[in-house]
This record gives sequence, C-alpha cells and structure tokens, in this order.
Amino acid sequence: MTTRTDRAVGAVLGSAAGDALGAPYEFGPAGQLTARGQEMRGGGGWEPGEATDDTQMAVLVGESLLECGGLELPDVFARFQRWAAGAPKDIGLQTEDVLTNGRPWDLAAALHFQVNVRAAGNGSLMRAATSAVHFAAAGRERTMDAARRIAALTHGDRAAWEGTALLHELVRVALDGADPLAALPAALEAVHPDHRERYARVLDPGWHPDLATEFNGAVWPCLGSAVWALRTTGGFAEAVRAAVDLGGDTDTVAAVTGALAGARYGQEAVPDHWTGPLHVPLPGFGDRVLDADDLRELAQRLAEAGSG
Repeated sequence: MTTRTDRAVGAVLGSAAGDALGAPYEFGPAGQLTARGQEMRGGGGWEPGEATDDTQMAVLVGESLLECGGLELPDVFARFQRWAAGAPKDIGLQTEDVLTNGRPWDLAAALHFQVNVRAAGNGSLMRAATSAVHFAAAGRERTMDAARRIAALTHGDRAAWEGTALLHELVRVALDGADPLAALPAALEAVHPDHRERYARVLDPGWHPDLATEFNGAVWPCLGSAVWALRTTGGFAEAVRAAVDLGGDTDTVAAVTGALAGARYGQEAVPDHWTGPLHVPLPGFGDRVLDADDLRELAQRLAEAGSG
C-alpha cells in the first residue's frame, strides 16, 4: 500500500528525476528520448543525472519553508537572488531579470510585467513540487493561495499564478490518495474567472499537446502537457518518458509531469536507474549538492511540517 509519505516523496523525487531526464533533450524535436534510448546519460551541458534550475529553485523554496517555519516570501526571494548570483548553468531570462534588477521582492516581478507585458512562462510551475507537498494538508484554498504568492515572486502575469495553483491542487488531491484527473472540474472552479476558460481548454480530456497555440515553455501548454502525459499512460516512468518525447522545454514539462505522477504512484515507482545518478547542485550556496536521499528527506520533512 502506498502511503501519503510515499506519495509526498514521489512528488519531490519524481519532479527532480523528470527534470534531470529531460535536461539533455531541451529544445530538441519530439521523439528524441525514444529515438536515442538514452536515459540519465547527460548531454547538452548537463552531467548524467544533473537537475536543472527547476529542481534547484524547488529545493530553495522547500528549505525556506522548513527553516522559516512557514512561508516567508522575502526569505524565498533572497534565496533566489543568492542562487541567481551564483551563476547557475540555466536560468530563465524573465526570472534572471526579476532577481537581478535591484527591485524589492514585492515589486520586482510586477514591474517587469508592466514593462514587458508578457510573463506567462512556466518558471513558477517548474519549482512547485516542494511547496505543493508542504501546503497540501492545509486544504485547497490555502495551498492554491500559497502557490499564487510564491509564483508572484518572479512572475507578474496572473496566468502563471493560476497554473501553479492548479498544480498545487492536483498534487494535494493525489497525496490524499484520490485521482487528480477526476478533481480537475472542481480545481478549475477555484481558478480566477479570467483564466478559467484557457486552462479548461488545455486540461480537457480531448486536448493533445499538438493542439497547443504556444511553445510549451508557456505555462498553459506546459501544465496541459503534464496532465495529458498522466492521463494517457499507466505508470510513472511511462508518463515522464511521454513528457520528454514531446520535445521543446523537456526538462520542465517532465519535472511537472514527475511531480504529478510521483504524487499519484509514489516514490517506489521512480526507477532506481534514474535516482542513482540524480544530483542537484545549488549555485550560490557553496559546494552543496543534494542527492536522491537528500531529496527524500526534504520531502518527508516538508510533508511532516505541513501536516503539523
């Protein structure tokens, strides 16, 4: 029997594994994972099993929640800034600007959005596994509110907030042992009315990633693709492989898929040959590198702190 703790670990570990699996295929065409048949072998500047900014930022969120005893947005932002100053291998253009433009934590993203108008990338979605686990026990309203607040640190577009809130809610449902796909109608009712229709479209059972009107680096098709991968497969590894084989922003689509599938199937479903080489460097924080056991411990502590 898969326990709630197993599913919590599955969400965090699964997201990191998906991130590392997809990293070497980022911005490539569809079907490359299947065509090459190479898993966790590195490439594209990444070592075998190396997690990207997706998991690095998720770890920073999780450690802030634990060390501060809850959500302290200025602390999360300060950790993000320290990480960005540490020259990570990969960082989104928007996220980099928000974290390095010298603006205070509660204005930086909003001012970026005012100037650039568009800020609906998947950068807040990719890092949500740890906060989703932590806030799950608090219920739908609180977990979705926390997701929006954390997303708003780097993304001024409400579309990004709502997508991150949806992911939080779907993980919450899965951690309770229920079917996140069956929970979609109720979750969509909790989305801001201005964004509900667009998310309903990409989360509909008849939607396919080929129907996306934006690159999957945008928040809508990224979340839609992750839900599609979960819906059309029967296990963790199959779902994450399907996500990577979509091409494009493979690390993030697979990270989001891994969070959902890990929460649904539990940590035992994450293949050992994926977790063995898995590691998460933390630029800006000395020589720290987390391995799979560190991620398991982080997830357990987040789940325990949230339920307490």
